[in-house]
Amino acid sequence: MQMKDHDMNHLKGIYLAPYMQVATALIGKRRHSGGNMFRHQLDTMSILIDYGYIDSVLLKAAVIHDVIEDIPDFNRNLILEIDSEAGLVYDLVLEVSKKEGQTKSEFLRGIIEHGSMKAKTLKCADRISNMISMGFVTDQAFIERYCDETEFFIFPLALEVDFRMYQELIELVMTRRKYLEDSGYLDRKKEAMAGMKRG
Repeated sequence: MQMKDHDMNHLKGIYLAPYMQVATALIGKRRHSGGNMFRHQLDTMSILIDYGYIDSVLLKAAVIHDVIEDIPDFNRNLILEIDSEAGLVYDLVLEVSKKEGQTKSEFLRGIIEHGSMKAKTLKCADRISNMISMGFVTDQAFIERYCDETEFFIFPLALEVDFRMYQELIELVMTRRKYLEDSGYLDRKKEAMAGMKRG
């Protein structure tokens, strides 16, 4: 979707630079697929813009959505003191951050059942970014688990939020499952399971 002039003018007025500065704390956090978590924050924001989402709170939260979860003892005042929307941004970041002791399935089920529409939208964009990066991951068991998780938890979110996101996620999961099939991983897994049953 090509950006309209009024959307560009809206984006021009969003106070993003201080949020990007906060996100640079993630530069040292490596990703399973390569790169770092700072790049992932900006990638998630760009996916939202690609789909036409220009809400300022949503975009600001996208830029810092992993800082609380991934940086131990993060000084939350660094967010809360940024601007007049900082409290709303902070609350949204908390919504998409897994709490200590919470399992991934509990966390994602909570977003499905109780999450705000902005939290669900952000989680879908986050997962699209993560699924694209799966193309650089060679840990086949990890890919399979991530595809299963995406189908079970993220597909329902995307169906509620944006059918276009749902379609992209389906395509991404299909390509990753095709890789698992072509690599022989699924056949090897079946043989291993059959051997365990025989044993």
